[in-house]
Amino acid sequence: MSTSLPRIAVVGFAHSANVPESTGTTNGVEMLIPCFQKVYADLGLTRTDVDFWCSGSSDYLAGRAFSFISAIDAIGAVPPIHESHVEMDAAWALYEAWVKIATGEVDIALAYGFGKSSAGDMDQVLALQTDPYTVAPLWPDAPSLAGLQARAGIDSGAWTEADMAAVAARAGGSSVDDLLAADYVRDPLRQSDIAPYADAGAAVVLASEERARELVENPAWVTGWDHRIDTPNFGSRDLTRSPSTKLAADTAFGDRDRNVDVAEIHAPYTHQELIVRRELGIGEDTQINPSGGVMGGHALFSAGLQRIGYAAHSILTGQARTALAHATSGPLLQQNMVLTLEGEN
Repeated sequence: MSTSLPRIAVVGFAHSANVPESTGTTNGVEMLIPCFQKVYADLGLTRTDVDFWCSGSSDYLAGRAFSFISAIDAIGAVPPIHESHVEMDAAWALYEAWVKIATGEVDIALAYGFGKSSAGDMDQVLALQTDPYTVAPLWPDAPSLAGLQARAGIDSGAWTEADMAAVAARAGGSSVDDLLAADYVRDPLRQSDIAPYADAGAAVVLASEERARELVENPAWVTGWDHRIDTPNFGSRDLTRSPSTKLAADTAFGDRDRNVDVAEIHAPYTHQELIVRRELGIGEDTQINPSGGVMGGHALFSAGLQRIGYAAHSILTGQARTALAHATSGPLLQQNMVLTLEGEN
């Protein structure tokens, strides 16, 4: 990120509960309205103060075409709004919102994401992300693909099952020994290694420097931001590494210290946290996923946005001075985003 760009900060964050099942519709309206109301109240804004809106969701997940259009009912039809959409995790919607502010077109932008995982068979839905000629016809479920990745890492010596269990133990509070005693569900993955799908929506507000200082005492300033992609051909890459995460981190950090106070990592499987942590190059003192991460509930299409929101929240509330957020999309860490944040000096 060029140092000549204007200063932009995360100033607001809200999300609905990450629950296994919700009664709302697949367009996310019931999830989103409380999120919008909370950020309005926290920041003293109204919907007309937001200059640009951008959403992240999936028509495959919603089971309907142009599901993001009906989600706009949560915002309101009048007066008209300036909005856009990405068909992926809303962390990428927030990136588009950041670009919108960086160009000087707007001062306040809100990105939101939603997904009702309980509406269908998520493993079947996610199989549609894979190569349509060589992989998708096999209908591989996501945990089975992740099991292949985990096995590759164990066999290569990159990590052990105990390392994976330690990640799960930190997130869930169980002991490593107890977790290792459980049966496999996708060898070498145990249930504790797999984040359960969840229904949820989330919203994050960005603001230009002038407006950020008006809205909050300690803005979470964006100091670096990048996202990259690896090949979708699983046989063409080392599944125990994530070059896109490393490149995104190298670009986001530049030559700055990587020993940040907090790192929120979007890892739906325990071994993927180990991969991402290695590629990020963060210090041993960095607190990993103080929010609990996604192991308590993987809310498709808002989980990455929530990681950004929680990283910023740690700064906004004075719990940290520096933070990092990571988001992923696609099978086996195919696409990765790294965002660095910092509070006032």
